[in-house]
Amino acid sequence: MNWVKMTSVNPLGDRIRNLRKERGLTLDQLAEQSGSSKSYIWELENKRPPRPSAEKLAKIADKLGTTIDFLLEGETSQEDAEDAHFYRSYQKMDAPTKAKIRRMVELWGDDE
Repeated sequence: MNWVKMTSVNPLGDRIRNLRKERGLTLDQLAEQSGSSKSYIWELENKRPPRPSAEKLAKIADKLGTTIDFLLEGETSQEDAEDAHFYRSYQKMDAPTKAKIRRMVELWGDDE
């Protein structure tokens, strides 16, 4: 992970930019996937201070595989934020899909 050191006056923008680049997304791609405009994403990454919409920020966090809390506060690790994002996705799955995922995890544990 080659993250820009968080010393700028826009840590939210730094986190969004770093995650977007880490996932190989352009401004256009993240904008399209999150239902935002390219200029809105650019403003979040570059304006000081950014003024994000909670609804749009939630969609951006989802497409970046993280949480709003991580983007805004950065107090947890990105790994913990990814786990929280996965669990929220898991909670929305139907019972048969959850059962398959639990079984896959059990099978991985059998290798030990």
